[in-house]
Amino acid sequence: MHKVMENIFGWSFKLLKSWHVNETFASYFSLFFDLVLLYFLAYGIYFGFRFILVRLMIIVARRTKTRFDDLLVTNKTAKYIAYLIPLLFVYKSVPIIFRNFDYWEPIFGKLVKMYIVLLVLWIIRSIFNALRDYLKLIPRYSDKPIDSYIQVIMIVLWTFGITAIFLSLFNLSFKTLLGTFGAISAIVILIFRDTILGFVASIQVSVNDMVRIGDWITMDKFGADGDVIEINLATVKVRNFDNTTTTIPTYSLISDSFRNWRGMLGSDGRRIKRHILIKPSSIRFLKPEELFELKKIQLVSSYIDQRQSDINKYNANRNIDKSLLINGRNMTNFGLFRKYITQYLQNYPGLNKDMLLLCRQLQPTPHGIPLEIYTFSSDKRFENYEYIMADIFDHIFASVGYFGLEIYEMHADAIDN
Repeated sequence: MHKVMENIFGWSFKLLKSWHVNETFASYFSLFFDLVLLYFLAYGIYFGFRFILVRLMIIVARRTKTRFDDLLVTNKTAKYIAYLIPLLFVYKSVPIIFRNFDYWEPIFGKLVKMYIVLLVLWIIRSIFNALRDYLKLIPRYSDKPIDSYIQVIMIVLWTFGITAIFLSLFNLSFKTLLGTFGAISAIVILIFRDTILGFVASIQVSVNDMVRIGDWITMDKFGADGDVIEINLATVKVRNFDNTTTTIPTYSLISDSFRNWRGMLGSDGRRIKRHILIKPSSIRFLKPEELFELKKIQLVSSYIDQRQSDINKYNANRNIDKSLLINGRNMTNFGLFRKYITQYLQNYPGLNKDMLLLCRQLQPTPHGIPLEIYTFSSDKRFENYEYIMADIFDHIFASVGYFGLEIYEMHADAIDN
């Protein structure tokens, strides 16, 4: 092979010497001619190998069921490999072409070697990119931060590649290079601080299963409220519900607080926890004629009969003077309303009855007495959840007046004060 290459690149110099041309002129003219010839030969080799490799890979991709080879074609792996063959040819040709130029031969040889190292890294990167795209097609890997792992591997490979280039360019020993890196380690750590923190965060996020691709997260500090679409070494991308994109530093996921809604989406219901404020002055004991009228409300009709029977027995056994409503046991409009809302929720079709369902009274506030609904929507989709919650509270607002209750409203003079 070496003899063949000598015959290809050496004949112009021999021809000029046979014509008794000046040796210096013959050397430079032969160098120029050989470089032009090397360019066309390398291009021809590249074109031929590229045509063969791309066609071969396309044929294999069409005949196999796996998508991995299709993704190799998409990520141009064959094209990068096709560059490698002529580059090796150039590397072998440099010593022959520059045989009369001892100063330039090692320089060009090192440049070609450097390009070979970079090309090998590009080939590896394209293979890993194809692997990444392939794993994202598999359901059990689709929510994993694959980009982070590949970026870590590529950083390690790039470190080794750049180290190899420095060793070759400056004729350094590996021991000397390590000593140099040790001396500038503080600067290196400062430069790659975010990368190192992102690497640590990516591992913790993955090991602790804190965030997956597709999770709905909320992070007020960065204005993020939407689905995670990408997790890589430095950033986490969130597509918000208004179709904007928020980029969050990966390290912030372990250093700051955020809310992950995955548990809710994977549960049997989404919590509804909201209250209205009842005006305290509207709460009172119910008179018999009022109870008679409220029996027309079907959801509490039987409850009123049973409850009133128990109350009457209690008061009769103790000779309670009922000339005043405050004496003995009585029903209040607020208590009856809470029972009505509980019955309404138990009959509402959009709620999960197997989970906690409450209509409760909270600690009184200066603005009224909170009546809170605590239950779970069986439909967790955002738009349906909002519709169910609004529908329930529409009914609550409309039914308050039937029980003689009032919702607290802040008047203009109170706001001014």
